[in-house]
Amino acid sequence: MKKSLVLMFVLSLIITSCSPKKEQPTGQLFDVGTYKNPILAGFYPDPSICKVAGSYYLVNSTFAYFPGIPIFKSDDLVNWEQIGNVLDRPEQLNLSGLEVSQGVFAPAIRYANGVYYITCTIVGGKNNFVVTASDPSGPWSDPVWIPEVEGIDPSLFFDGDGRSYIIYNSDAPDKTPLYDGHRTIKMVEFDIKGLKVIGEPMILINGGTDIKKKPVWIEGPHIYKKNGYYYLMAAEGGTAEDHSEVVFRSKSVTGPYESYAQNPILTQRHLPEDRENAVTSTGHADIFEDGFGDWWGVFLGCRPYSGNHFNTGRETFMAPVVWKDNWPVFDLQGEVVKKRYEIKVPKEMTQVKRDSLFFDDFTGEELNFKYNFLRTPMTKWYAMGGEGITLRTRPETCSNKENPSFIGVRQSHLKGEVATAMDFGTTRTNEKAGLVVFQNAEHFYYLCKSYQDGENVIQLLKSNGSDLETMNTIKIDYEKVYLKIMADNGFYHFYFSSDTKNWSPIAEKVDATFLSTKTAGGFVGCYYAMYTTSLGKESANKATYEWLRVVDEDMN
Repeated sequence: MKKSLVLMFVLSLIITSCSPKKEQPTGQLFDVGTYKNPILAGFYPDPSICKVAGSYYLVNSTFAYFPGIPIFKSDDLVNWEQIGNVLDRPEQLNLSGLEVSQGVFAPAIRYANGVYYITCTIVGGKNNFVVTASDPSGPWSDPVWIPEVEGIDPSLFFDGDGRSYIIYNSDAPDKTPLYDGHRTIKMVEFDIKGLKVIGEPMILINGGTDIKKKPVWIEGPHIYKKNGYYYLMAAEGGTAEDHSEVVFRSKSVTGPYESYAQNPILTQRHLPEDRENAVTSTGHADIFEDGFGDWWGVFLGCRPYSGNHFNTGRETFMAPVVWKDNWPVFDLQGEVVKKRYEIKVPKEMTQVKRDSLFFDDFTGEELNFKYNFLRTPMTKWYAMGGEGITLRTRPETCSNKENPSFIGVRQSHLKGEVATAMDFGTTRTNEKAGLVVFQNAEHFYYLCKSYQDGENVIQLLKSNGSDLETMNTIKIDYEKVYLKIMADNGFYHFYFSSDTKNWSPIAEKVDATFLSTKTAGGFVGCYYAMYTTSLGKESANKATYEWLRVVDEDMN
């Protein structure tokens, strides 16, 4: 009898450990590992996360980049894999004519009864929408627009009684703000089967934690239910250094909501600017419970260099959350956001080391999920083949609100480099091809090959409003070129070569603060991109990139 009981127990452990979809109960065998912040490095702002059957799915804003809304999956909160993009068809997402910092704002992902839902805003477009999928890797539906939701940052909440609601940032009462930045959090019932609004919206939060203190930009709301309370969590203070996360609670989903006396539950605004390994602008969070009964929150933050400049944009961080007197509070284990936190992971988990190298020789049939276009390509002007990827040299430029011949990846760290091998020939001064490090239409550096005074040249160009300023020009006598841009905190260094062994500088110690968010403004981060243009004139030319290599140095 005892042997039979032992055998049954062992078999039950084997069955449990082999079931990838079963939730891990508190108390199951685990190891204690660590994860690295940011969990998504580079321009991955406004994170939202949901947990389904032991897996976690995370999405981010993409503004005027296409495809829109990357979606990442993890089974352990340590290793993250991009499994697709939510808005990956032109008919889903038309970004034509939008500024770089318009477009896709603050997606929120939720799950109910076999369906994944993402609510989101297209600023400068048709505003708020919902898309659905039965598989988070896609395909996702075309957007269903919800014009009754007037505002930004919509998030779905499924209540236990079968009713559903959308919570969102909206206008001040009667659209009459008492001060600059006066906003509200509103809620409206939502039919998740018909994907339509029911009834009229109601105000849940007016202004923020204490309207007498004139709180600004209450936004990014989510509602959670626990221990008989409804918790409304939102960002407050604007998305720069004063950014924070605050929380309210109520016994009823419709309120009234009381503000937590110790708000904010997450911020770094009170800390000295010159602290080591600073993470600033923390907020816009989403919290969740893992399979071991522990709580966590994902949120955006920034890693600045001197003077609070940063080029990598707003990134995704994660930190523990604890419950104090029935209130959720971020437990930073000190005042500062740490680079590493301990986390329980499944026993004998295989941890994938984050790779410091990204290399692509374009031998696949489709572009890697890492790539983005600037706005939506309505025609296919690139081709992949045995020689690499070929981009047509088109009149469109990244100085305008167009879709140029631009394919880029995010600058993920303040130290690193991007390099490529490129075949491009021209006898026209307006035709150029190379690598661009791009923040927005008025702030970029362009390392390119072109033609001047009857000779091939390498140029370093700097954006100057809608024009280009030549920083340096060097003559060369060969067709195929190798180009390299190095990031070094507050500087960029630009090089070219005929063989990848002997690199020649065209400019070193070029001011990186010109591309920082503090200088350039906006909500995005820098991209390294393959880019060719004929500067407004028709062209039949093309540029072929044999490979692209990105190396990051901050991987410890």
